[in-house]
Amino acid sequence: MARLFGTDGVRGLANRDLTAPLVMDLSIAAARVLGEEGAFKGHRPLAVVGRDPRASGEFLEAAVVAGLASSGVDVLRLGVLPTPAVAYLTHQLHADVGVMLSASHNAAPDNGIKFFDRSGYKLPDELEDRIEARLGEPWEPPTGAGVGRVREAHGAVEQYVAHLLSTVPVSLDGLRVVVDCANGASSDVAPEALRRAGAEVFTIGTAPDGLNINAGCGSTSLEALREAVKEHGADAGIANDGDADRCLAVTATGEIVDGDQIMAILALELRESGALAADTVVATVMSNLGFKLAMREAGITVVETAVGDRYVLEAMKEGGFGFGGEQSGHVIMLDHATTGDGVLTGLHLLAAMARRGRPLDELTKVMTRLPQVLINVKDVDKNRAKTSPELAAAIAAAEAGLGATGRVLIRPSGTEQMVRVMVEAASEEQAQEVAEDLAEVVRSALG
Repeated sequence: MARLFGTDGVRGLANRDLTAPLVMDLSIAAARVLGEEGAFKGHRPLAVVGRDPRASGEFLEAAVVAGLASSGVDVLRLGVLPTPAVAYLTHQLHADVGVMLSASHNAAPDNGIKFFDRSGYKLPDELEDRIEARLGEPWEPPTGAGVGRVREAHGAVEQYVAHLLSTVPVSLDGLRVVVDCANGASSDVAPEALRRAGAEVFTIGTAPDGLNINAGCGSTSLEALREAVKEHGADAGIANDGDADRCLAVTATGEIVDGDQIMAILALELRESGALAADTVVATVMSNLGFKLAMREAGITVVETAVGDRYVLEAMKEGGFGFGGEQSGHVIMLDHATTGDGVLTGLHLLAAMARRGRPLDELTKVMTRLPQVLINVKDVDKNRAKTSPELAAAIAAAEAGLGATGRVLIRPSGTEQMVRVMVEAASEEQAQEVAEDLAEVVRSALG
C-alpha cells in the first residue's frame, strides 16, 4: 500500500479521501504516539490547531479537536492562520504539538493535515509512519478530568505579526506594494504586516469565502497580480499561496520573479550582512541552472536536495545552514522560521529593495534564468516513474540531445497523482519540444 503521509502531511479530496473519521483517527494516533515518545511527560499536554479558510476546514477542525481532546490533550483553537504562523505559535505558546489543516496551493475541494512538534518543525517520517501504523487500533480513552479541554486562542494574529516585523531590517516607507493573498490564510496577516512595516499596500485575493482559495489568484495564478501592479503603479507585487508558506513576486513592469530569483537576491543580502551560515544555500534539483551558476560566481555554495521543503529543511538542519528554499517559492529562513514563510519572505524581499534603493527588476539581474519548461502529466501511475524502461530510454535520449546546455528531470509529485516533467535547454523552443515529447512518453508508459 502507498504511504498515507506524503511530503507535506496527508492530503486529498476533502470528505472523500480526507474524511472527518480519518482526521480524527490521525489526531488520536498522533496523541498516542507522541505520548509514548515522552512528549507529554510530567505535564498536561497542549495542542494548537489552525486552518486555512477552506469550507471543509470547518468540519475537519472539529474532527481534529475531537480526536485530540478525547485523547486527553488540551486544545487551543487558533482559527484561520498561515501554516508558518501555526508552526511559530506551537513553539511560542509552549504547545506539545501543532496541527495545520490546509492543502496549500491546491484548489478548494482538497484539504490536508500536517503535524508540528513542540519546536515548530514538521514531524519526521519515522513518527508519521508510527502514527499511520496506529490508525484504528483499539485503545482506552480517558474519562472525567482526564479528557482534554478546548478553548479559543486570543491575540494569535498580533503575536505572529509582531514577530514578522521584528525581523525586518529596514522600513518599507515609500514602497507601493500589491499583495495577493490567494483568498487564503494570509488575507488578514499579510496586508497588516506590510502596512506596519511602512509600505503603501493594495490588496487582491483577500476576501475568502471558503470556496475561492487559490481560484485565479495567488502564487499559482499571477496574472491578476501583474495587472494590479500596473494599475496601481506599484513598485512590486507579492503573491502567497493558500496557506502562505510560499512567496512569488512581480516587478513594476509585470515580470514574474520566481523562488530561485528571490533566493538569489536574499542570499546575497544575507551574505553581505554576515548572516548566511557557511556562505551556503540549500536548494532542490528543480532550481534553475542559472541560479546555481549565479551562486557559484558569487562564491556561495549550493547544497542540492530532492524536491520538497521538508528535504530542504532536513539538509539545512543537518548541515547547520540557515537559508534555503525552492523555485516554487518556499523560502526557509531558519533564523526566523521553522518552515517556508511567504509573508516573511515578501517582507525581506521588499526590505532588500528599500535598503539598496533599487527596483526589483534590477535586483533580479543577479541571475540569468535558463529557459525551463515544466509539464504536469496527470492521472498516470506516478509510482512507476522511476522503474519504467520505456521512460528511462526516452530520458537518456533527451539528455544526449541536450548535451551540456540543458538537463531533464522527471519526478512523481509528492502530493498529487501526477508526474512532473522538467526540461532546461539553451532555447525556449528546444525546452518545450523536448518536454512535450517526454510528457507523451509518460502518458503512454504510465497511463
